[in-house]
Amino acid sequence: MLSLKEVVERYNSYAQKSGEPVPLSAFQLAPDETARLFGMLDEDYHISRFLHFSRGAGQGYSIAGEPVTHVRIDPAISALL
Repeated sequence: MLSLKEVVERYNSYAQKSGEPVPLSAFQLAPDETARLFGMLDEDYHISRFLHFSRGAGQGYSIAGEPVTHVRIDPAISALL
């Protein structure tokens, strides 16, 4: 399981610019691991306010019961690292 710091580092390496949506599949985790990791992050109030999930083209995942494909992470999350 990735740490929050690793998730943010991977996100920053995949995003063309800060705050851009990135496909969850880009994190190169198994589908169940992706759903579990981002579900746990979404359940944590201090972390979830920096995560913004959306649905578009690409592999879908269920996060908190919602179908999503992408995540956008606010740059301000660096305060938690």
